Amino acid sequence: MTGRFRIRIRRLRRAGRLGLRARLIAAFLLVAAIAAATTATLIYQEARSAVLKQSQDTAVAQLRDQIGAQTVKLPMTRTSLRELSLAVGRQGKPHPWYVFAEYGSLRASNVGQTTSGVITDDLRRRTRANPHGTFQRVVKDGRPWLTVGMPVMLGIAGQEPSQPTGITVYAVMPLTTEEANVRAMVTAARDGALPALAVALVPALLAARSVLRPVRDLRRAASSMGKGRLDTRIEVKGSDELADLAWTFNESAEALERSVEELQKAEARARRFASDVSHELRTPLAGMLAVTEVLDEDADRLDPDTAAAVRLVSAETGKLATLVEDLMEISRFDAKAAELNLDEVDVAETIRKTLQNRRWEDLVGAELPPGIRAMLDPRRFDVVIANLVGNALRHGAAPVRVSLRADGDRLVTEVTDGGPGIAPAVLPHIFDRFYKADAARTRSAGSGLGLAITLENVRLHGGTVRAANGPDGGAVFTVALPSRPPGEGELP
Repeated sequence: MTGRFRIRIRRLRRAGRLGLRARLIAAFLLVAAIAAATTATLIYQEARSAVLKQSQDTAVAQLRDQIGAQTVKLPMTRTSLRELSLAVGRQGKPHPWYVFAEYGSLRASNVGQTTSGVITDDLRRRTRANPHGTFQRVVKDGRPWLTVGMPVMLGIAGQEPSQPTGITVYAVMPLTTEEANVRAMVTAARDGALPALAVALVPALLAARSVLRPVRDLRRAASSMGKGRLDTRIEVKGSDELADLAWTFNESAEALERSVEELQKAEARARRFASDVSHELRTPLAGMLAVTEVLDEDADRLDPDTAAAVRLVSAETGKLATLVEDLMEISRFDAKAAELNLDEVDVAETIRKTLQNRRWEDLVGAELPPGIRAMLDPRRFDVVIANLVGNALRHGAAPVRVSLRADGDRLVTEVTDGGPGIAPAVLPHIFDRFYKADAARTRSAGSGLGLAITLENVRLHGGTVRAANGPDGGAVFTVALPSRPPGEGELP
């Protein structure tokens, strides 16, 4: 069935059925039918605001009048401050007032404690900034309170206050009655709205179910695709926009599955080709290496131009042999044929042998504490250290150092250098195959596979390798290996 024919069929089906847009419009119209519940809620909110506003306005006005009627004598003492609190507290209506007065470091109240937890720092700051006073509603331990702050001002009766006295009075009163009235309004609104909501709930659920089921199916399918199951498909039901989306998803998944299969086949062919070529090159390269060794020995007896050509051929043949060996090693990793030949070794001694065999003892500093033993594959660990140290010597700068330490059940080896470090753009690709940060190094001694082989060898041990830049410059490569092989002991 061609794509155009399928599209034509879907359009005919969609023309004869109610589409998703129409269903959504119908759902919105249904929501409008329960506007009575919304109206009841708005009425409740307005009534609640009115009740609380009336209480707080009355309290603020009464406290301002009571403070204005008091006679204060400065400076205040603790006794006079308490008398002021008692006098203001006796006038509190319609609820009892808990009055707290502050004057400098002096505190007093008309109750046993001299301060209250419902008086916040924000209220104190706003009270000092507003000579007309301010208020705040606070809920503490589940109980609502109204707190009013009022500064005591000096002035002439009937005129604006002219100067603050430094005395601040806070009146704290419970809003229990108001809260009870609000609860009564909530109950009334709920009792009126719940029947309408219950009636509207059934068609709303049915509409939501019919609309959201395809969306859930699509989400599950997308999640399955993300986990690598490329054969995931969605059952197409109906002929609306979601059905079109399901058709599109299935077609995209089918195309993606074909593309991935082709890429996997191409990758397998490329790996097989590299492996076959590497194997085929080993035999002629062995003969070439033997010949170049003989030529190197006789180069001193040749004329200068011929000797230079002989040495160049010998060097390039050595590079080719190294590249072939690296390609074969990578092929073994790709084929899952690489194996660990574990042995209990003295790790410090193993690293020293790596440096000695390559005549790097005088070029590399080492911090290798004795007595650290671990189960490792000596040959593969030698490759890891050699690749990292060789990379530091070629592309870094002195001093190059190797350090070793035991960190719990992990063995940590660090290789550092004093070079310029690794560019931030290079760090994410430093272990990629054939990756070279500098295009000018395409004919350098490295094959571009050394760090990739290092990564594979570390992973084979169940460890990790990380590249970074040191705080004082220079590259830092950190290898963390389990001191016991995977499957033995308690390893992460």
